[in-house]
Amino acid sequence: MNILILGGGGREHALAWAAQQNPKCDRLITAPGNAGMADIAELADLDINDGPAVAQFCVENAIDFVIIGPEAPLAAGVADELRATGILCFGPSADAAKLEASKSFTKEICDAAGAPTAAWARFTEAAPAKDYIRAQGAPIVVKADGLAAGKGVIVAMTEAEALDAIDDMFGGVFGGAGTEVVIEEFMEGEEASFFVLCDGEVALPVGTAQDHKRIGEGDTGPNTGGMGAYSPAPVLTDKIAERTMTEIVYPTLREMVARGTPYQGVLYVGLMIQDGAPRLVEYNVRFGDPECQALMLRLGAQAFDLLHACAEGRLADTQVTWADDHAMTVVLAAQGYPGSYAKGSEIKGLDALPADSFHMMFHAGTKEVDGKITANGGRVLNATARGATLAEARDRAYALVDGTNWPEGICRRDIGWRALN
Repeated sequence: MNILILGGGGREHALAWAAQQNPKCDRLITAPGNAGMADIAELADLDINDGPAVAQFCVENAIDFVIIGPEAPLAAGVADELRATGILCFGPSADAAKLEASKSFTKEICDAAGAPTAAWARFTEAAPAKDYIRAQGAPIVVKADGLAAGKGVIVAMTEAEALDAIDDMFGGVFGGAGTEVVIEEFMEGEEASFFVLCDGEVALPVGTAQDHKRIGEGDTGPNTGGMGAYSPAPVLTDKIAERTMTEIVYPTLREMVARGTPYQGVLYVGLMIQDGAPRLVEYNVRFGDPECQALMLRLGAQAFDLLHACAEGRLADTQVTWADDHAMTVVLAAQGYPGSYAKGSEIKGLDALPADSFHMMFHAGTKEVDGKITANGGRVLNATARGATLAEARDRAYALVDGTNWPEGICRRDIGWRALN
């Protein structure tokens, strides 16, 4: 098969790595890709948010299957354009992608489906939003309604912090994503990520993970896109996973079908778990980043078969084969992230690192310049490893970190601390 993967981050490198392991893969193209993907795939210069351009590229290159990595092309309707052209693809329609593209849409779905989630209110003006915050008090959660590249959520521990978040969002810090704001009840508990493949009718759980959003060790400091993750998540037991499917996922999927927008793709179910009871924090309509890196290392070549079966509506006849193992990914970021950071510093030592089914350095924000690998983003590398225990996976992941010569990079040294302690 000729396969096209849209995206250029660590998630897409992991998806490309898994696809390349599969014997069904004859030709692999990533657009735009990154310096790390160039070793396993052809890189294409393509506007991945332009549905007609992507469809034309697929026709010209005899692409059999498209895997859409990020949320932006999904919200832009690229999957719709591909299906209209007769091209098989993995990812929801633009209407179904509103589960991530609009926080208020998700809340309305949850209300209609009876899915447990935080109490909420939506605002289009700053003054009433501030009045609501003053009435509710802190801690409280303020979210930009639209897509904000994973950064439009402020968990405000004080009223002043929440009011500042309102000023930032309506002031344009998150662009169009902040023209509407959703304010939510602060939920106590432990967060975990649950990944479910859906083909419009059938839902198949494909793994759990837990990530670390804060920049600082001990989960302190500003939120980021994710500084590391591990899989499986011990807090998300089989019993809680079953409750999540029964109380949250299946009711959501039934409501989407009832609205004429059946969901096809991966559903990232962000949960808050307290006393064995799951509540929905948010849906994403794509694999999490960096959780995907840990999941793909554990799944290996079968990941492609699962995504292919999902796209073809064959999940009823599909099952996941899990090894009794663990995986961890540690994000190496540019100094200054998630604030301002410099690009262009050289990264050395990558060629000497092991690269196999137990150790992979996935590239997230890299660029090759004059034969050298350079940093080209905030989150730059994902040191990912697998082991019989989480401690073994951790040791291997940090060995990859320590084998990388990049003085301008930073990372957290406590990824997985909750599970390890």
